[in-house]
Parts: sequence; structure tokens; C-alpha cells
Amino acid sequence: MSASMHLPVDPARRAFINARLVDPASGYEGPGGVLIENGLIRAAGPEVTADAVGDAALVDCRGLILLPGLIDMRVFTGEPGYEHRETLRTASLAAAAGGVTSMIVMPDTDPVIDDAALVDFILRRARDTAIVRVAPMAAITRGLKGETMSEIGLLREAGAVALTDGRRGVASARVLRRAMAYARDFDMLICQHVEDADLAAGGVMHEGELAARLGLPGIPPQAEVIMLERDIRLVELTGARYHAMQISCAESVEVIRRAKARGLPVSCGVSINHLLLNEHDIGAWRTFFKLSPPLRSEADRQALVAGLADGTIDVIVSSHDPQGADSKRLPFAEAAFGAIGLQTLLSAALSLYHAGAISLLRLSEVTSRAPARLLGIEGGTLAAGALADFVLVDPEASWRVTPESLLSSAKNTPFEDRVFEGRVVRTVVAGRTVFSLDSVENGQTAFS
Repeated sequence: MSASMHLPVDPARRAFINARLVDPASGYEGPGGVLIENGLIRAAGPEVTADAVGDAALVDCRGLILLPGLIDMRVFTGEPGYEHRETLRTASLAAAAGGVTSMIVMPDTDPVIDDAALVDFILRRARDTAIVRVAPMAAITRGLKGETMSEIGLLREAGAVALTDGRRGVASARVLRRAMAYARDFDMLICQHVEDADLAAGGVMHEGELAARLGLPGIPPQAEVIMLERDIRLVELTGARYHAMQISCAESVEVIRRAKARGLPVSCGVSINHLLLNEHDIGAWRTFFKLSPPLRSEADRQALVAGLADGTIDVIVSSHDPQGADSKRLPFAEAAFGAIGLQTLLSAALSLYHAGAISLLRLSEVTSRAPARLLGIEGGTLAAGALADFVLVDPEASWRVTPESLLSSAKNTPFEDRVFEGRVVRTVVAGRTVFSLDSVENGQTAFS
């Protein structure tokens, strides 16, 4: 793991006992406990009991689920340049409350993270202000303009964990081919926003009957599929590792499925919003549901859930994108794209578990182990020697999403007033409790 993601370590020896362990790395799901010391897991499994841990301080989990901390691969913050939207500090507070122990932040800042010095700035700033691990993706192209490739080797050496142009797809096949070739040589993951900007230009929601009825210009699924298929051809040409950051339609699931069947080094993610919501949630032009890619049809949503369950889709992301009232409280066509999601990611994903769509092991795989594996960082396991980054969850606890309950600076959640079943009770990073629901409910500070 990059040094950037190191946080102050709690040296204390503690045993979290009487938990329901969910470890996607080993495939174990069942009763047990976790013994931690010096910020690392020393032992985990059914053998970790009160009688077996010596003088370790005991934390009785009372049957709660204990799983590896979430790694969110797509987080936008406003720092540097747009701190009024979100800082690394406020994003990390929301992340801790949502069970996210590692945030991978996007380069869409001012200035753009396209230089080694800016990667270093993010790492230092996060170390000084954030309470969860933070690592940046760096820009594929200078200034996110899609024209000139960034210095990939220097960015990797500085601590960037992957390459992306954030909200923009690289339109030039020539530029992307060259970037892929360099990324392959440095074993860097290319993460692409798969949308043909020309075909999507002017669109604000999914193209279809509903858009016509609402009088809004649409974005056809083909804007996504065309770029995805082109990019996969470039993967064939270069051999680079490639990740489609968010797919949103049934045809994209099939494109990824076919690419994997051919043995190509291709993966993809989906936002939790696209797994739970569809175009009809926009209702009467509700701008908190204006997303990029747009919410698609119910058939597309169901295909995404099926693709997640069968392993075609690798990762769930929050796609946390804070926007202020000045950019959201506007007519739908004029409002900014984006929604926050760090704090609601795990609770929302548990909706899929409660519905029987995925197992707890699969949920933990796509929110922790798979992101860690794709990015080449630590996490996603409860194995001895692993980072003591984990979360305790009460799967039956219900809570209502309100602006007051959200810790992000921005409040643009598509889940406003929704009641979720499943809530984070405690989040531990490097052995330290960085969020405790008990503290919140008792009116105390919840954070380190």
C-alpha cells in the first residue's frame, strides 16, 4: 500500500468477539472474532474468543456483522479548489460513518491532479486532516483535456493508485492507446468514464419515452456502449488493464461479459444509485437524481443487479459527487450532475442483500476485496497480518436519511427521506475507532 494511506496506528491489543464474520478473501462467513494489535489483525476466526485472547481488551460485538472496511473507488471532493463543496476532512467523516475505510479520490480538482507534486499534496493533506485512508487517482491527460498524456511513471512513483480523467472519457483513441501502453508498462490501471461526449451532448437523462414526456433531451445507452466497445478494442491492442468506472445499461453488461470470456484484462464498476434507482425516480424533475451516467430503465437496473450477482460487474462505488444548492436547486436541464453517497453506500448495498439479490460475502467482495485487488492496495481481508480496517454493522437497524444525519458538506443525496435497513455501528481504521454510533446517539463526538 502507498505510504499515503498510512494513518496513526492504535497500538492497543483488543479482541472483537461474538461477531458474525464476513471475510471475502477466505470465503468464511460465520461466528468468530478478530484480535488486533499495533494497527494490524493478529488473528481472526471462530477461535478468537474471550478465553483465547489473554489480556486483550474485549469488545463484545453482540452478533453484529464484522466485515472488511469498504474501499470506495470513485470519490469526488472539492479539495483543492472547490472546498465549498467538500473537503478531504468532511468527506472522510461521511466515509467513516458509512463504513468506508479507504477513499480513492478523483483528479477533477483545481488544479487538476496531473502532476506528482499535486499527488503529494493530496497525500499530505489527507494525512493531516482525514480520518480514513485516502489515495488519489491521477489524470490520464494533462488538465483532463484529453490531448496530452500525463507523466504516468512520475505519478505512480508519487503515490497515484490508478489513472482516470474523472468525469470525462478520453475521446481520442490515439491518446488513449498511448496512455494504455505506458500504463501497461507501469502496471497502472486505466479507469475510464465510458460516455461518448458528442453523442451525449445536451442530454440530461436517459433517452426514452419518459424523457420525451418530461420534455427533456436524452442520453442514449449507445453513448456508453460505443465508447466501451472502442476501449476494449484498445485493450486488445495494448494489453493494458482497463476498468470501466460505471456502467449503466444492460448492453454494457453484455459487452463486459464477452470481453472477460475472451480473457481480456477488463473490469467494471457500477454506482449504488444505478443498482437501486431507475429513470422514474426523477419524478417531477428532481435534480438530486440527475446523474452521469443517467439513471436508466428498470430493465437496465435489473440487468446490472444480475451482472453484479454473477460476477460480470466487479465493484460497487458510491460515485460521491458533492454539489451545492446553487448548482442543484435549478431547473433540471440546468442543474449539475452528481450525488453524494459515501455515508449511504453500505446501507444502500445492504438493500440488495435484504432483497436476496446478493450474499453478504458477495457484497463484501465488491466493496472491499475487489477494489483492493484492482488497485494493488491492501484491504478487503480479515487475514492475520492484514490492516485492522473493518466495520461493524447491525443489519436490522433502520435509519432515515435526512440532511441532518448526513456529515458531508453537501446534501445532494438521491436517498433523501429513504429508510434503510442496516446501519454502521463502528468503523475501525488502523486499529482506531473513527466512528461509533453509540457516541453519536449519546451526543458525544463520534470521531478520532
